[in-house]
Amino acid sequence: MNDLQHRIERLKKEKNAVILAHYYVHDEVQQVADYIGDSFYLSKIATAIDADTIVFCGVSFMGESAKILNPQKTVLMPDETADCPMAHMADPAYIEELRQKYEDLAVVCYINSTAELKCCSDVCVTSSNAMKIVKKLPNKNIFFIPDENLGRYIASQVPEKNFIFNDGYCHVHAAISAEQVRAAKNSHPEAKFLVHPECRPEILALADFIGSTSEIIDYATDCNAKEYIVGTELGVLYELKEKNPDKTFYSAGSAQCCPNMKKISLEKIIHVMETGENAVSVSDELRAKANAPLNRMLELAK
Repeated sequence: MNDLQHRIERLKKEKNAVILAHYYVHDEVQQVADYIGDSFYLSKIATAIDADTIVFCGVSFMGESAKILNPQKTVLMPDETADCPMAHMADPAYIEELRQKYEDLAVVCYINSTAELKCCSDVCVTSSNAMKIVKKLPNKNIFFIPDENLGRYIASQVPEKNFIFNDGYCHVHAAISAEQVRAAKNSHPEAKFLVHPECRPEILALADFIGSTSEIIDYATDCNAKEYIVGTELGVLYELKEKNPDKTFYSAGSAQCCPNMKKISLEKIIHVMETGENAVSVSDELRAKANAPLNRMLELAK
């Protein structure tokens, strides 16, 4: 352990704090985390943690969700400017317009969204539980926000529903091109191509496996193949290599880096733990409204 890691361990004990880290943050941040996971795992684990303080190493919507689900706990964000552009890519006024147009509309909100958008929604989902939850909804008409690519993938798996798509996207996944993937496949003909459903449909068509970040890790761990091309943010390589030291992983050809996730550092974790700065604040009214679709997600995903 280096000096920074020792300081973090000491502060965790002093503050009765736990560190949650998303797979996309730097390796050294994942190393000091108590829990590492995708958005669904972290949203679930946040409700079961016996600690006074949650240090959330991720982007702002994740800290908001943790605070909404744990109003009595302090939630600290190591970098308050770490945000997800896609989390803002839906319009509450347009949601209301569609509610007037479709009598039985269910607004299904990817958890990668702001608290404001969650308030406009009927249920939240993650990439790992969206299909299960959409199938359970009684509604025929589904407005899926904010990510169009994930919405189109779920729609392809649930043809009995009528989907309305939103013009939103993750810039990291949307930047992966079919030409890059074909080149990677030609360079590594034995490799399996593992893809996150936030990628565009033409990328999913080339995949050997489509799944959430945690599902990609599980697939690579359980599969006998020795080589994999990874179609998601490359922070996931830390956990893939930890669990599979005998396997080789390649990028799909693009940078595949979320600059916001990479803002989190050990120094920033120490700073917020020592000062209490960047505590997430959610009003009671906003929490009550946003809590309903989050809780419905946790119930329907059981």
